[in-house]
Amino acid sequence: MAKVIAVTNQKGGVGKTTTCSALCGGLSLRGKRVLAVDLDPQSNLSFSLGIESDENYTIYDVLKGNCELEDAIQHGEICDVVPSNILLSGLELEMTGVGREYVLREQLSDAADDYDYIIIDTPPALSVLTINAYTASDELIIPMMCEILSLQGIAQLKQTIFAVQRYYNKSLFVRGILLNKYNPRLTLTKEVEELAQMIAKQLDTVILKTRISAGVSIAEAPAHGESIITYAPKSKSAREFNALIDELTADEGENGDK
Repeated sequence: MAKVIAVTNQKGGVGKTTTCSALCGGLSLRGKRVLAVDLDPQSNLSFSLGIESDENYTIYDVLKGNCELEDAIQHGEICDVVPSNILLSGLELEMTGVGREYVLREQLSDAADDYDYIIIDTPPALSVLTINAYTASDELIIPMMCEILSLQGIAQLKQTIFAVQRYYNKSLFVRGILLNKYNPRLTLTKEVEELAQMIAKQLDTVILKTRISAGVSIAEAPAHGESIITYAPKSKSAREFNALIDELTADEGENGDK
């Protein structure tokens, strides 16, 4: 049975896609069966994993009922991917039926036995796509940069998480807040980190121990259709993301049992 993890923050540019890609690459290298689901209309995760969405079914078709999930899965070199496209940006107006919050969860349930992990990249907005991701997920990881605007994004995200936990997915667990582009030398970093600790407590979660530094190779990897872990495995960024995976899987047995 797959563990479903959504990487989320309503603010853009905080490293959601980079984190998703790294998790997919790192877990796959460890022998895990991984499915990446791109829920962002910008299709950045699809691109980062070397997947083309042109002339193929996408997550848009799955959510609209045009095809089954298995019809939209593409087998990439890093992992399996359900790609996205720009049509997703209009889905908020198109998904109006009763139970629209559960569509993704119902589709992913059919693939749960085929994978160890399903990683969902969410859009930088609190939309029906985000609600679907939360309803379908076991855990949330919230990347943020150590800046005030990023912190505000999490504060606003909090109400949506509480609503989903109350109405759609009572077992949804916030695994932790991930500090991205981390620079311990900046005074602002420490100040924001202290405020983030307060929000983490309100969400009944933690600041993850692993910090991710900024790195040139992180920006280069998507152009090659690779995760940072597969593109530059000896880089500091790859080591940090591997440490993150160690942290996230620390409660699993040697055989990957949860």
